[in-house]
Amino acid sequence: MTADDFGLHARVNEAVERAHRDGVLTAASLMTGAPAAADAVTRARALPQLRVGLHLVLADGAATAPRERVAALVDEQGRFGNNMVWDGVRFLCLPHVRKQLAREIRAQFEAFAKTGLTLDHVNTHKHFHLHPTVLGLILDIGREYGMKAMRLPFEANAPLWLRPWIAQVKARLDRAGIAHNDYVVGIADSGRMDETAWLAALTDLPHGVGEIYCHPAVAGERALSDGMRNYRHEAELQALLSARVAMAIRLAGVRVGGFGDVLAP
Repeated sequence: MTADDFGLHARVNEAVERAHRDGVLTAASLMTGAPAAADAVTRARALPQLRVGLHLVLADGAATAPRERVAALVDEQGRFGNNMVWDGVRFLCLPHVRKQLAREIRAQFEAFAKTGLTLDHVNTHKHFHLHPTVLGLILDIGREYGMKAMRLPFEANAPLWLRPWIAQVKARLDRAGIAHNDYVVGIADSGRMDETAWLAALTDLPHGVGEIYCHPAVAGERALSDGMRNYRHEAELQALLSARVAMAIRLAGVRVGGFGDVLAP
């Protein structure tokens, strides 16, 4: 059970802490360049059982490297854009952009290493590691920083056209010796993983190792980002604190934890 966007805002960080201390949350994925990243790290250090991974941001978020080092990737404020198709073409075709992309990915791994937290897993904001260039750079750079597990963004109801692409990602992870889940829950209901969604998922889990991920936050007056205006963050937090969800997990008889716990021999 993973909360993404750890560090995006103090409201997210508070929700992660509450959901771990009082609920079912076992892991969180840290955005190293986000505004509340330092606060997230402080909280994580006080939660030794919370498994923390790196949530690499290469779209719709702040870069970690200095802007002048990655100017081809970001705007004047040092933020990545939202046009992932166009950026994906640039990553593939332009050597100077790939060089800066590698620089940014390394900067985020380095920033995570400086926290002193154990790297439980790696994933990417908006699943950008489905892009072959991004995945290749993560695999090359990540092994230098002890990366052992990554999220495979395959959901049981994934469209047929996407499945061969996911299979290629899985094959590359396997060849690289990087552990991964078999499936995820949370893509189709992104921003809407409330108690009903959790209970439905837990009563019909596919075979294998699964990751249920979500985006909890405590209530606030403003959306955390433009892309999250329709997210039900507080309902997602309440699901993680729900006694019914906790009971459903126990009844399912599943092993829970971070990637290092569940995928360990």
